[in-house]
Amino acid sequence: MPAEGAADVVAWRPAVPGLTEVFHARFTDHVYPPHTHDAWTLLLVDDGVVRYDLDRHAHGASPAAVTLLPPGVPHDGRSQFPGGFRKRVLYLEPGTLGEGRVGPAVDRPAFGDPVLRDRVSRLHAALAPHPDGLEAAARLAFVLERLAQHLDRAVAAPPPVRDDRVADRLRDLLDARVTEGLPLERAAADLGVTATHLVRAFTRRHGLPPHRYLTGRRVDRARRLLLAGMPPADVAPAVGFYDQAHLTRHFRRLLGTTPAAYARSA
Repeated sequence: MPAEGAADVVAWRPAVPGLTEVFHARFTDHVYPPHTHDAWTLLLVDDGVVRYDLDRHAHGASPAAVTLLPPGVPHDGRSQFPGGFRKRVLYLEPGTLGEGRVGPAVDRPAFGDPVLRDRVSRLHAALAPHPDGLEAAARLAFVLERLAQHLDRAVAAPPPVRDDRVADRLRDLLDARVTEGLPLERAAADLGVTATHLVRAFTRRHGLPPHRYLTGRRVDRARRLLLAGMPPADVAPAVGFYDQAHLTRHFRRLLGTTPAAYARSA
């Protein structure tokens, strides 16, 4: 039985535009007093139920829903049951959804949408460890797209996208920047499309999303350097990975072995 007041908290600030903080926590009996945030609070409850008041109206957050609390609006929080609760939270910059959507979020802060929950959960997975900036930015774009649809009461199926010219231009840009990478929003702005349009067009044209394409190119370069005798610790930053562990994770996923074992096989 956890001790009274026990908590398990992990928080970090990801280097992803639009996100100010990631917060994962397990609380047994903590009670949040009324407070506000200057960011949008995007909440997943993975275990238990959280009761909260938002703008003096009672609500509940459970694993069946995605909860979105708008910036600047008072709210509190507490576990509905004695066992406590476990949650994952993303704090989104105020401009990501716009001031005009604060009112609709106050009126309806929870969405029973499995598609949205899956998108948010996949975004959390992409943020640690060693977040892939291109993947995280793409997943955030799809989360924001779905949230905006809910707040605007206009949820729709993903549009069919066929834009081979844009897809091929992005591939050329990625090929030219394999090591340093390319921010998704900058690429979308340069090509005159939205981030979600760009990812959908690339995936349809080339059979995989941009971040997986770029990772594959980096692993290919790593293979050549490893066979040329470069140590794995030096190969990782030379091809765009954070460190050797980051390289090893992707290398093993694609090739079924470690960089060191691959080099020894030569």
